[in-house]
Amino acid sequence: MTAELVRGQNHPLSQGRLTIRISAATPVLAGATLSDENGTVHGPPWVAHPGAPALPGVETPRHAAGEHRLAVDLGALPEAVHRVHVFLALPTGAGAPLRFGAVAAPHTTVETPDGAELACYTLTGLDSETAVFALELYRRQGAWKVRAVGQGYAAGLTALLADQGLYGAADLAAAAHEAADPGGSGASPAPSAVPPPRETSPHETAARTARVTPAPRPDDTRAPRPQETPAAGPPPSHTPQQPDSAPSHEARNPYDAPASAAPRDPGARVDYTHPGRRPHGAPPAEPQAAGDTPAQPVAGDAVGWSMEERLYNQVWGMFEDLARTTAAYRSAVDFADSRLEKELDQALTDPRDRLGAAGDAAREAAHARRTELVDQARAVLDRDLAQLTAESEVVEPALPPAYARWDNPVWHGYRVPAEPPMALRLGDLRLPESGQLSIPLLVRLPLERGLWVDSGRTAECDGFPDSAQLRHLALEAAVALAARLLAVHPAGDFAVQVIDPAGSGAAAFAPLTRTGVLTAPPASGASGVTRTLERLTRRVDLVQMAVRGGAPESLPADVGTARQLLIVNDFPHAFDDRAVTRLRYLADEGPDVGVHLLLVADREDAAGYGPLLDPLWRSLMRLTPLPDDHFADPWVGHAWTYEPALVPPGSQVVDRVLTEVARAMTKHR
Repeated sequence: MTAELVRGQNHPLSQGRLTIRISAATPVLAGATLSDENGTVHGPPWVAHPGAPALPGVETPRHAAGEHRLAVDLGALPEAVHRVHVFLALPTGAGAPLRFGAVAAPHTTVETPDGAELACYTLTGLDSETAVFALELYRRQGAWKVRAVGQGYAAGLTALLADQGLYGAADLAAAAHEAADPGGSGASPAPSAVPPPRETSPHETAARTARVTPAPRPDDTRAPRPQETPAAGPPPSHTPQQPDSAPSHEARNPYDAPASAAPRDPGARVDYTHPGRRPHGAPPAEPQAAGDTPAQPVAGDAVGWSMEERLYNQVWGMFEDLARTTAAYRSAVDFADSRLEKELDQALTDPRDRLGAAGDAAREAAHARRTELVDQARAVLDRDLAQLTAESEVVEPALPPAYARWDNPVWHGYRVPAEPPMALRLGDLRLPESGQLSIPLLVRLPLERGLWVDSGRTAECDGFPDSAQLRHLALEAAVALAARLLAVHPAGDFAVQVIDPAGSGAAAFAPLTRTGVLTAPPASGASGVTRTLERLTRRVDLVQMAVRGGAPESLPADVGTARQLLIVNDFPHAFDDRAVTRLRYLADEGPDVGVHLLLVADREDAAGYGPLLDPLWRSLMRLTPLPDDHFADPWVGHAWTYEPALVPPGSQVVDRVLTEVARAMTKHR
């Protein structure tokens, strides 16, 4: 699902190779500037424009046109480049518009090479500007994001380039306008998705390879709401999505089959074994003969440097296997249904055959063939489900606390870890055909998106006539997530703060308050909301300034280094417009500097704000306190049912774990 950005909003990029599509009501010239981590553009060779359309990793159009396509390969950018600014400028020739405000707002779309849209931004609000920065691609903590900029300049391209610190900006702008040939018509041809090669040293080649092929990660799911859009989840190209949110950034999954793979023999048995589970360099296993016993599953048999990473990759390999085999089954059923319809049409074309024994025999034969095809497909699905179930029974007991259910015995021997984990379990995913088999939903740490536990009513809430009961269950799910985050981080590395304006969540928050793991009592009332948001907003601002200034150790003494999780209950109760603005700011900017949001809310309660809060909901990963099929998988089109990671009724495991966490926090202080 495409993320519709507003000015200043950012979004993670899940692909390294991108196409930026620009649509304008009038011919414009398009280009890009490259800058380092401080935003410095080191001279004209760092500017791609119609007169110099190709730079390492960037290729721009050669002419002014109403439709443009820019190609960007983030992995091919020089290591010193941390930002790519995409700019638009109106031509200076006769007949050209005098300002952007006189024409329809330009529209930009960021796509993958295969045309899948990741994010889009319409440059609204322009008036006297004749040049504008449309988008910014920037690298943050090793991952790339896109930001909607929309900063315009009435003095044109010269002022835009000069604002980037470029000497000779006027000459460079003149060269760009001259090369753009505003008299040309039509859109310039789409550039190649891969910039032309250039000579590099062996050291640079090795460094670039390391950047382009990191370990697989889910993203940030970057998120599965379909019927709305896990921002996190399985490997990049297969991450479930929530329809109104976008995928978290990841590298290409090393387990993906190559695009040039040979077509499968229609008569051969499909091998659904995850290719990452074969020994390195080993060829695919030969198809098993009927009656052969499949190899016994082993926990941690995926690739990885540690057992934790191997289990992580194995879990998402199981997710892919379940998605593949279910997709094959559904495809077979669709084929059987379409063939049945075709055979019935062909057999009963003659009106004389529609009645009597001949017609009945034709219908029975067609239905029998359809049943045979479906039964064969179901047998294959059952076989694969049995293999995955056997693997799950081996993998689940071997999972570390961050990946394990609350009923896993691993929690009984819990000790505060010395290092944070690479991922966290948010719940489980299942499909209607999978029966009791479910796959853990893992999201990479640190969290790159906020979380939203939806306390509103859905079709699955018919058994909860009392909405208060549903809200309490949603809050319990949020507390279980907060407890897990505290438990899997070293002492002092993670802290939790709570906003409970009306005090309605006192019972659910009891495990956090009675064990003493909260940094402060839950904030209540409008004043408590204001104080807490002011404190966290100040922390975000100070950390951002310290990082930009290259002096992260210069933070004031009252600004701790621990990551912060803010739980907000009953949003938007006691929130005025200023508080809402601060909350949106924390949701957008907080994750990059260690401030994370966990919202417990019913979207209907915030309906009074109108579309103002729509970007907030889209930026959060939606979870539910009850099983709900709101996770959509854009890879094969499945709607996955999400099941929350709740504590078993009557279990004291959370109290025992949090007591141990509180003891370690006391020693750390």
